[in-house]
Amino acid sequence: MSVNTALFDFPGPKARIRHRIYAAVGVIAIAALLGFVIWRFADSGQFDARRWEWIQYEYVQVALVDALVNTLRAFAAGAVLALAFGAILAAGRLSDHAILRVPAAAIVEFFRAVPLVILIFVFHYGFSLGSPFYSVVLGLMLYNGAVFAEIFRAGVLSLPRGQSEAAYAIGMRKTQVMNLILLPQALRAMLPVIVSQMVVLLKDTALGFLITYKELLDYARYLGGIAEFGRPLIPLTIVVAALYIAMCLLLTWLANYLGRRERRSEKHVEHDDRLEKQVEAV
Repeated sequence: MSVNTALFDFPGPKARIRHRIYAAVGVIAIAALLGFVIWRFADSGQFDARRWEWIQYEYVQVALVDALVNTLRAFAAGAVLALAFGAILAAGRLSDHAILRVPAAAIVEFFRAVPLVILIFVFHYGFSLGSPFYSVVLGLMLYNGAVFAEIFRAGVLSLPRGQSEAAYAIGMRKTQVMNLILLPQALRAMLPVIVSQMVVLLKDTALGFLITYKELLDYARYLGGIAEFGRPLIPLTIVVAALYIAMCLLLTWLANYLGRRERRSEKHVEHDDRLEKQVEAV
């Protein structure tokens, strides 16, 4: 019996009907809300051609692509550093030695408690790192790294203790147990949470506009205030939101693809193991 079936009963015929009704009502409500927003935009002239003329200019298109690249640069650097920082902190928190475990726990709790925007301000205005890029990346690394550390630690601790105890019983060291037994299983369980936090990290790059980092939101704010284009703030917001949604969907698709590929590789390994056992039996 799985955890889900142990904690929750499968819905019966009446419950399934109720769930379908709730789902239909929810879809209708969302569609009505979306239709109302679109109608209000159309009624206020947000879809008029003059408000979208800015997108025809080549220099605007180039600047928008540059802003998108800057957003992706900050996301990529912040994600890599946050994952590395989180892995180090998680290893410290899982250590048997208090001299490593206590400082790691203090660092995690501190950076989880401090708002990201404050970290960015401290690095930019306090340390004067020069380019706003470094302040944004360091803030993303420290804040999200602390969150990743808790994700990694929770994923490892969620596994049955019997697996690690059996590995220790046959003489494996802790690093071997962690790398060969616990982490491969924990990563599969942690993947959805990691992807969710990656999406948060991607959206948090927008805080860079507060220190004039030239990313999507900063350029949209600048372009939305130009009177020559009729101050097209709403059209720019729609375009920028669509870009963020596309990037988040692409990130989710990539994670799902990697998960499916890993599951296929595991099936091949299990199939090869069964064939090997059959050959040995013969």
